[in-house]
Amino acid sequence: MKYKKELDDLAIFGGAPVFDYELHVGGPNIGERARLLRRINDILERRWLTNRGRYVQELEEKITNLIGVKHCIAMCNATIALEIAIRALDLKGEVIIPSMTFVATAHALQWQEITPVFCDIDPETLCIDPMQVERLITPRTTGIIGVHLFGQTCDVEALQEIAKKRGLRLLFDAAHAFFCSREDKMVGSFGHAEVFSFHATKFINTLEGGAVLTNDDVLAEKIRLMKNFGFKGLDNVIFLGTNGKMNEISAAMGLTLLESLDELVDINKRNYELYRQFLSDIPGISVRDYNYNEKCNFQYIVLNVDQDITGFSRDDLLKILRAENVLARRYFYPGCHRMEPYRSYNPNSYLLLPHTERLNQQLMQLPTGTAIGPSEIEKICHIIKMCVQNSEALRKLLESKHEMIEITNTIEI
Repeated sequence: MKYKKELDDLAIFGGAPVFDYELHVGGPNIGERARLLRRINDILERRWLTNRGRYVQELEEKITNLIGVKHCIAMCNATIALEIAIRALDLKGEVIIPSMTFVATAHALQWQEITPVFCDIDPETLCIDPMQVERLITPRTTGIIGVHLFGQTCDVEALQEIAKKRGLRLLFDAAHAFFCSREDKMVGSFGHAEVFSFHATKFINTLEGGAVLTNDDVLAEKIRLMKNFGFKGLDNVIFLGTNGKMNEISAAMGLTLLESLDELVDINKRNYELYRQFLSDIPGISVRDYNYNEKCNFQYIVLNVDQDITGFSRDDLLKILRAENVLARRYFYPGCHRMEPYRSYNPNSYLLLPHTERLNQQLMQLPTGTAIGPSEIEKICHIIKMCVQNSEALRKLLESKHEMIEITNTIEI
């Protein structure tokens, strides 16, 4: 096994990368290829490619049974699913959401001229803080969108109590939480509705896709109409809608991966436990915990880098790893509130988001999933450990490299 022995061996300082191929945080899961191809061939033979064909209906049925929810409406992607759910719930005015989320959560509101009001997070769960939600409610508030982050569920009970007491709609962005549970109840069954993402990088993917889940019969019927232009029967449009339909090949991919669900969980869990094992005794480096008492997909390896202890920043480590072809990521940096158009609308919103601000400087995600194995994990952890053990020398090398870049840029100018 090829290891880096000295800091000078690191690729950022001119050494050869430890990996000659890129390791991604979200390398797509594929499932059993032969089964997928059989389904695709059947789709082509049937010549029914979209418009809620056999495989989309089967996928929806399997998900409702798995989650224990009445309705699953498959969609072309999770952003459209969010937009339709928001519209179907008649949200308007202001909706409270965390800034620690993918920008699509905010955009799905702003796209419909609804103001996302950014709320701080609980630093332990990384999910929206119900106590802060209460303080942000105004006469213009119509709803709350909680985000289950990195497989960790929101404080669902507290949010439901607030929503009920204040007459608000409660929607959950569950993009990270497929096959996760809270108090033995599956994610997908909370609030008025929940939205899953089946993007290629997610635990279960449909190449590109998403779904809205709900136990509300009236809401489900409304969403089904809205995702198909408002059609109810042939040539009969009764509602304003758009095109949110999932195609048959996407559904075939999802069905194939559902058949490998337990295997995918086992691989993610193995990777998580290896990272925990190799990084457990490194000062300033910690891997965020999963709750073994609940169902979990173990999809994300979330690393916290405490610069006061390590002697270098999260971003320094990110650059070091990326030079080695370890394409670690910063989810969700720098926070929606610091992205456009939101930073222009409210440039001082960061003052109300201290936990979001701090953790956005410390958190990073490491590669996992079916595209990575024990040997890759051990090499990644060895690099991290070597950096921490030699932090003072590393800091000097990084400063020297930064100075050299500045000199080079000055000469070029």
